[in-house]
Amino acid sequence: MPILTLDQAQALVTDALLRCGTSPTAADSTARALVGAEADGLRGHGLSRVPAYAAQVRAGKVKGDAVPSVTQPRPGLLAVDAAHGFAYPALDRVVADLPAIARVQGVAAAGIRRSHHCGAAGRPVEALAEQGLVAILFANTPAAMAPWGGARAVLGTNPVAFAAPLPGRAPVVIDLSLSKVARGAIVSARQRGEAIPEGWALDAEGRPTTDPSAALAGTMLPLGDAKGIALALMVEILAAGLVGARFAGEASSFLDAAGDPPGTGQLILALDATALATDALERFAVLAGSIEAQPGARLPGSRRLALRARAEAEGLTIPEILLAEIAAA
Repeated sequence: MPILTLDQAQALVTDALLRCGTSPTAADSTARALVGAEADGLRGHGLSRVPAYAAQVRAGKVKGDAVPSVTQPRPGLLAVDAAHGFAYPALDRVVADLPAIARVQGVAAAGIRRSHHCGAAGRPVEALAEQGLVAILFANTPAAMAPWGGARAVLGTNPVAFAAPLPGRAPVVIDLSLSKVARGAIVSARQRGEAIPEGWALDAEGRPTTDPSAALAGTMLPLGDAKGIALALMVEILAAGLVGARFAGEASSFLDAAGDPPGTGQLILALDATALATDALERFAVLAGSIEAQPGARLPGSRRLALRARAEAEGLTIPEILLAEIAAA
């Protein structure tokens, strides 16, 4: 399979997005997010998304030239309108603007509405943690999970991401979907022509399936059974209801160009890591050390960092069929 440097992958994705009508700023932001996810081993949020993104821009489902607008309704709050464009430029604004408010107030939050797929949710909270903040992101997604005991999807897979700074090293980052696996993993399996493990999803008739196409037409199984559904409901309220975005059941798919813009939302919370305890970072390091001192144990995100370093040194291996799809986008 072909190998691309990160710069070559960035150029490839940027060019594809520009061809379909995305503005240079949005294309660059989106490409950085997708290439970064690919480098971190999160292929479901990486280059596999380019063909669908391009088709959505061409169809007007994503406004390729949208410019996010930001207002400050309260001293500690930012309200961001992504204007039915890609989520990444709006998230860039949050990463740029939220730290100054959090340092003054101790805590700050940003709500993003009329948004889209936010990709690897750990990336923006990692960027905030690199600026000395503890950060949490909640995102709602189009309906993919049924309520516990129900059969019709009304909740998204609704990722939650968390990051905290550690002194002298990369932040600890936790990024998880509230389904047993991220929906992007099933999309990637379908693109590779591979079956998925049983226990990930149900088909449209509510039967367990290993067929990724049937899974995407059906519902995802939640992480932790009923507890995962309860958490997905919490995220739905925070990332959609609270910020004025569409609920999962009102949002069109991130995966195709049919329908109107999804209009989903994200909520990002940021706390100054030393506002309540001046030695918080040192205490974080003690906790991290107590985990890493145990043979076989590791901090969440350590595999991602290793893959990132490898990608920087050796490049990205991209399937030829995906390169052809991106070239044709």
